[in-house]
Amino acid sequence: MQDHVTARRVVILGGGFAGLFAARALRRSPVAVTVVDRRAHHLFQPLLYQCASGILSEGQIAQPLRAVLRRHPNVRCVLAEATGVDVEARLVHARRPDGGTVELPYDDLIVGVGMRQSYFGHDEFAAHAPGMKTLNDALDIRRRIYQAFEMAETAADARERQQWLTFALVGGGPTGVELAGQIREIAGHTLDREFRTSDSSQARVLLFEGSGEVLGAFGRPLAERAARTLQRLGVELHLGTKVTSVDARGLTVQDADGVTGRFDARTVLWTAGVEAPPLAAALARATGAAQDRAGRIVVEPDLTVPGHPEIRVTGDVMSLNRLPGLAEVAMQSGAYAGRAVRHAVEGRTKQPKPFRYVDLGSAAYISRGRAVVKVGPLHLSGALGWLAWLFIHLAFLTGFRNRLGAVLSWSVAFATSSRRERAYAMSDADADASVAGAPGQKAAPPPP
Repeated sequence: MQDHVTARRVVILGGGFAGLFAARALRRSPVAVTVVDRRAHHLFQPLLYQCASGILSEGQIAQPLRAVLRRHPNVRCVLAEATGVDVEARLVHARRPDGGTVELPYDDLIVGVGMRQSYFGHDEFAAHAPGMKTLNDALDIRRRIYQAFEMAETAADARERQQWLTFALVGGGPTGVELAGQIREIAGHTLDREFRTSDSSQARVLLFEGSGEVLGAFGRPLAERAARTLQRLGVELHLGTKVTSVDARGLTVQDADGVTGRFDARTVLWTAGVEAPPLAAALARATGAAQDRAGRIVVEPDLTVPGHPEIRVTGDVMSLNRLPGLAEVAMQSGAYAGRAVRHAVEGRTKQPKPFRYVDLGSAAYISRGRAVVKVGPLHLSGALGWLAWLFIHLAFLTGFRNRLGAVLSWSVAFATSSRRERAYAMSDADADASVAGAPGQKAAPPPP
């Protein structure tokens, strides 16, 4: 007869930072761990913008989950998307990529599914202003950025050329600031002298932020330094503005005084706001848990769902003490949840201490040699901030090969301004339009 302890089933939903650190905390425990994710890779999200801008390849910021967990003999990976939880039967319902379903029984459930892009009730914006939360998003944005410069080269007139050379970013948090700085570097340095008809250095980068400052979470001193650095790079800051509409040719915004304005831009990128995925609402209905305005699950101090000590919610999708949606929060909460299960399996009866987040700081990369870093009372910017940023990201990149590849790519990019990861493919819509021919469009002839 098999001992129940050795058969204890732990299901982890999500292979991001929270799920990965929870699985690692259980690697030597007598439990059967199942990690469920709709993607087969672990993604280092903080560097998505560097994949989108052509510095790093997708392989340098993503690694197969099975490879990451291959030395964890008690861990099984399942490629599926969790759609619901039967808390009475203790079953997770999931959908496989082919549309089939699978049921996963659990004794302990750790939820770390992360968040998705929010358009604040205007999901119609997504068709023209993609967000950046996944690897596919980053590759799509890479295509849009570099294709915009190509389209400017064959534009019919100066007005259309400037539209293609105008990039609008919505959201002045780390992702928006980082992308804005990267696009200015691409325009002014990477693509310098590569085109004959258009001048990439004439590209405009517009950054729209609803509050009065960029990087507000970093505190006013660093926010002001970041703003000055962006403006020196040529980024146009539009603070205190709210986007009211987005289409294929630009966006309309409203300022704090209620005055509306139109900006023509063929490339609009959305870097503002997140919301919980549908699974969070399904879990809340099943357990009676409360959700905050963004849909996060409100948890107890030990990360359990009220009334369900067998369910723990971690990372971005948990709501506790207004903790920010940072990778470090996900890592620490995932590890805490994994340890809590391990201690229960070991028969420890002592009440666990509440989860306590240790703030190791925040960092945002702006341009070559310039970054801002906040670690407690220590504020760094410029070259010192960039060195601290470099150390932080190397320390948390998954896998030696990823770190080595990132260092080599950064060395090339920082020394020469070149970006080796600029390859992209036309989208199906672009290909169909090129075959059919866009009515009323007339391209400029190639230069002699």
